[in-house]
This record gives sequence, C-alpha cells and structure tokens, in this order.
Amino acid sequence: MGKRLPSFPGFLALALALALASTVLHAEAESSAEPAQLTEAQRLSQLANDLVVPVEGVGHEDLYDGFDDRRGKRRHHAIDILAPRGTPVVSAIAGHVMKIIENANGGLMVFAMDNRRQFLLMYAHLDQYAAGLRKGMPLERGQLLGYVGTTGNAPASVPHLHFAIRRIRDGLRWTTATPVNPWKLLMLGQSRPLMVSRVSD
Repeated sequence: MGKRLPSFPGFLALALALALASTVLHAEAESSAEPAQLTEAQRLSQLANDLVVPVEGVGHEDLYDGFDDRRGKRRHHAIDILAPRGTPVVSAIAGHVMKIIENANGGLMVFAMDNRRQFLLMYAHLDQYAAGLRKGMPLERGQLLGYVGTTGNAPASVPHLHFAIRRIRDGLRWTTATPVNPWKLLMLGQSRPLMVSRVSD
C-alpha cells in the first residue's frame, strides 16, 4: 500500500506550521541584518539621540559651533565647551574607556568608544582625571571622567573641554576615523537631566 496522505485538518496544521517557521526565520534574518542596513544618517541620528552635553551645568544653548574654525593650517574638528576650572566632565554616551593619555597638545585626555563600536570620542585639556578611571572600564552616560582645565596647549586663562567625535572607518585608530561635528549632534539630540555618576577607587 502507498503512504497515506494526512487528513485535511492535519495537512492544514502542517502547512500553517511551515508558514510560521518561514515567517520567524525571515524575521530573524531581517533583525540580524538591520544594523548593516542603517544609513550613515541613521547612525548619526542614533548617536545624537544618546548624547548629553559632557560638561556639568552647560546647556545646549551655551554651546558654540567651532568645528570648522581654523587652527593654523588645520581645521579644529572639535568644539570647545567653556566652563570654570574644576567643573565635572562626564561621558557624553555609554561605552568604555579606550585610553587615557597626556601629551603637549591635548594635555590630560580620555578617549572613549560608544557601545555600538561606531564612534570614538575625545575629552581633552582636563585639569585632572576622575578617581578610579582606567583603560577598558565601562562607562555610563553622565559618568564622571575628570574636570575642566587648561592642560596641554590650552590658554591658561580659558579653561574648557575640547570635545571631539570621529566615525570609526579603519580599525580603532583616531587618525583614520572621520571627524563628525559634535555641535550638530548635540543640537539634534534632546535635552535631558544629567546625573553625574562618581567612579570609586
């Protein structure tokens, strides 16, 4: 005898199960492909929605767009956020510390990366670092990084945070990343209350 075909109700149940499995697989494929399908504008919009002004007490209305200002033969490619010396500098976004360095230009600096591993952020001219800050540590948005100062080549009479953002292009190197205007992103983002999170030793 040949194989018996399933009854109509059984056949219908089998067909529905196959259709459901196909739908789930298709949805999972779309979900896994979603990040790769984001346009550059969408990635920047995501970042803008997550950012907070990285200096405590400074509002969006206090910011100046100095991104394209000339610095000798080069463009600034950052914004300077003026505040009294010792004002807390906080992480503009959740992520982690990439490195903590000091040099003649930027003085005391913190480099960080967002959790999506798409952008690098620089905080420069700090007066001092937050206690317990270390390379590789995770960061919450609003977490204390250090304090506004004038280290490096900043004018001694103008304490400020040099804040820069770059889009990762080739590995995780700052020099090969593409400068992005922080002022435009902060203007696009929404204002939100800022709670400073202290880092313990």
